[in-house]
Amino acid sequence: MKGCIHIHTNCSDGDLSPQQVADEYSRRGYDFIAFTDHDYLLKPNYREEYARVKTDMIVFHGVELTVFAKGYMHINRIEGVSEVLHVFNHLSEYGLSAAQVCERVEFLSGMYPIDAVEITSKGFRVREFEEINISLPKIASDDAHGLVGIGRAWIELDARRNKDSIIKAIKAGDFWNCFL
Repeated sequence: MKGCIHIHTNCSDGDLSPQQVADEYSRRGYDFIAFTDHDYLLKPNYREEYARVKTDMIVFHGVELTVFAKGYMHINRIEGVSEVLHVFNHLSEYGLSAAQVCERVEFLSGMYPIDAVEITSKGFRVREFEEINISLPKIASDDAHGLVGIGRAWIELDARRNKDSIIKAIKAGDFWNCFL
């Protein structure tokens, strides 16, 4: 299956509605996506807007949390049925060295069960963070905020076609990072 777990809609600072986002990813052959709008910008009715999306894809509901950890950091919290995935987002965008990122991961792990780290920046490869010495799975995502960003980076995995199986595969690092 092909998927992206870091996507924004007009429920926060994205340009497209949840339905438009789902339609665009579906046209590109995705099997699953995660809506992860920013916590401090969320529209009051975002859950209802997500629930109205009609698609054959698996659609995860999540939120991009803004957390203060020696500076502001972003963590995606993505909900399955009984599983929850926490991803420390866009490592290269904080201006930190690899060693400092490792320190932040350790600090954040005291607040959230960090399951993976995002090694892309708006869908572009950042080799320094692909090669960082960290024991967590390293995930690619396009962090799309509009049509232009959709499809730059994604993951592929073999799992049963349900939310919890996908999350378990990601937590175990059983996926491949893919880029345009």
